Amino acid sequence: MTERNTFVRSAHDLGLAAWLGGSLMGAVGLNSAAEEEGVTDVGTARIASAGWAKWAPLGAVAIGAHLLGGTGLLVANRNRVRGQKGVTASTAAKIVLTGAALAATAYARVLGKKVDLATSEKEEDQEAAEEFPVDTSRAQSQLALMQWAVPALTAGLVVLNAVHGEQQRPSQQVRGALRNTFSGLNPQKR
Repeated sequence: MTERNTFVRSAHDLGLAAWLGGSLMGAVGLNSAAEEEGVTDVGTARIASAGWAKWAPLGAVAIGAHLLGGTGLLVANRNRVRGQKGVTASTAAKIVLTGAALAATAYARVLGKKVDLATSEKEEDQEAAEEFPVDTSRAQSQLALMQWAVPALTAGLVVLNAVHGEQQRPSQQVRGALRNTFSGLNPQKR
């Protein structure tokens, strides 16, 4: 009997697609448009900050959907992860890469908020920026790097999804399970 995980797989894949697509569009389109339209460095930063702030809630939902779906898939496939040779390693790599993408996304948001406060014309934002002074130029350089790191890391997750898809082929499942079983019986492979 075939077990289907359409909901969690869809949440996983759609969340990752939005996370990758939104971060790539921001790095390529939004930042370039801000540079083109911002008359000053502050104007450029304000335009980019406004666009990224509009994306942040949807980006958070996308990440949440991806994590929810990923957890559901891990639970649904736990026996295959344990029993099929190669799946544990690719799953561990995916978990590490997801953690790195989450960290890069969070750090980009922190840097973005610092730049936003430092360039804001609102009195309350200026007061907050004075409490925690920031080297705006350095923060913007780090932010630019993080805004490219996120799509690179999430693209890596797409590749690992392809690896997992290939590992789910029936011929790979049987071969991987047999290799795992026989490597446990062979004392030379321990």
